[in-house]
Amino acid sequence: MQRHVSAELVLRVAEPARLAFMVAVSGEASVERLELRSAGRPVAATELTDATGSRIHVVDASPGELTVSYTATVDGRAAPAVASEVDLLAYLRPSRYCESDTLAATAAAEFGGLEGAALLDGVSSWVGTRLAYVPGSSGPTDGAVQTLLSRQGVCRDYAHLVIALLRALGVPARLAAVYAPGLDPMDFHAVAEAHVDGAWRVVDATALAPRSTLVRISTGRDAADTAFLSSYGGAVVLDSVEVSAVADVLPDDDLTEFVELG
Repeated sequence: MQRHVSAELVLRVAEPARLAFMVAVSGEASVERLELRSAGRPVAATELTDATGSRIHVVDASPGELTVSYTATVDGRAAPAVASEVDLLAYLRPSRYCESDTLAATAAAEFGGLEGAALLDGVSSWVGTRLAYVPGSSGPTDGAVQTLLSRQGVCRDYAHLVIALLRALGVPARLAAVYAPGLDPMDFHAVAEAHVDGAWRVVDATALAPRSTLVRISTGRDAADTAFLSSYGGAVVLDSVEVSAVADVLPDDDLTEFVELG
């Protein structure tokens, strides 16, 4: 399978700020280009890689318009991500957007007794049928509990609720930001990954794109670790975001089957 992905961001920087972008694929790409321009002039970014393999491009931005352009071609599938013992503990803990401790009673009442594939299918179906996908319906500080109360959200909200429920049941779970061929409307996408039967399995309660086509960008506890843009200091306005992701094949997706992100 071959996938072509791209992202174009346009920002207005009112005051100097340090910006961190996570738009580059975390695995190897056969072709890749990242270009940053401030007031039309090239800007150098420092590339950092965190413990999960997520690539962070950091730039100290001056006032003016800043554009970020990224394109990549990914051939084949990446090797499955391996979980360390530290990962399996860290991704069981409650986190900023995934309040698994608060949802423990709900998780036990709804899914007690389920294991493995049946548990992932049950949680995914439950979240998918109880939430309405409504762009713009959630705020940047809404976590899994608020999502369940409001019964609506976008992809990251679905993923946060899935993650919180699984952690409450003793299943390590985390969030992955991805490029998603087949997604409509096209945007950056977020899915959950659950560690079951020795591997990280993709759980996407939105069912908006075939899981086997997804391309990993970043990985973390929740959206706090995986934002495509973080701004530190200064004043920055994001004017526009355009994302594209296409694959030479868009397969059917049996949501009851295990799929690993690659």
